[in-house]
This record gives sequence, structure tokens and C-alpha cells, in this order.
Amino acid sequence: AVQGLGAMIRHVSAEFRADREIVLAAVRGGGRFLEYASEELKADQDIVLAAVQQDGLALMFASADLTEKREIVLAAVQQCGLALKNASAALKEDKEIVLAAVKEAGLAAMEQASAELRSDKEIGDVAISREMSLQQQKEQLLGPKMGHAVLHHQSSRRR
Repeated sequence: AVQGLGAMIRHVSAEFRADREIVLAAVRGGGRFLEYASEELKADQDIVLAAVQQDGLALMFASADLTEKREIVLAAVQQCGLALKNASAALKEDKEIVLAAVKEAGLAAMEQASAELRSDKEIGDVAISREMSLQQQKEQLLGPKMGHAVLHHQSSRRR
């Protein structure tokens, strides 16, 4: 029922998109439904927190003010490290935020960090460790040769 509500929100009137309870229920079922919320609710800390806890990438639909809120961004990157891309510049310089992102998404998240933190040894070590873990998971799922091919293809696309 909640998934249905979330899918429905994109087709409803502005009045419903501004209804706090409807939007909260929708983002709890699918964080990216934040995209269809009213601008006022995209700036509501509780709504945005619920959205990013469900899908960290929902941070891209939050108000600019909330991309500067540490609690919101930390929740987003813990759920999906790639959400660091949508964090404020100041939070891309926050070592705890960047470490959380890198622990979740490895090198892809590290690329979004400030230049200073991209050269931080601890963050680099965590990123490499996470990449090795991701490689092992891929090999378990796909077999050693295919897992390596997938990782190689992904790393060459980042360049």
C-alpha cells in the first residue's frame, strides 16, 4: 500500500504534494518520491531524513539548506555513499561524512570528497578496503573471471 502511495504521488495535485502525512508515507516507501513533494516539504528536516534513510540518493531532491545539515547528509551517505555528490561543499570536507560515504561506496564516493580528503591516507585505505570487499562479493556472485571483468569495466568508466 505504501509503495502504491509513493508511485501515486507524482500524479496528484499540488495540494496532496504539500500534505505532510501523505509525503512522509510516500518517502518512507521510496525515498526518491521526495522529488514530487512541494518545495516546502523538500525543506522539512523530518521528511528529508525519512527519505534519505530509505534511499540516500534522495538527497538530490532536498532543499539546498538541508544538504548543509550534517545529520541529514550523514544519514544519506550511510545509506548510499554516492549521495556525497549532493552534499554541500563544507560537508565534503568533513572527514566523518566522507569516511561514512567511502565505507559504503568505496572509490566512487571518494571521488566526491574535497581535494584534501581525497589525499587522506585513512580515507584512501578505507576506500581500497571497500573496493576489495566489493570485488570479493562480485567474484562470489559471478565467479572470479567475470567479477574481475565487471570491476575493471566500472573503474575504466570512472576515468
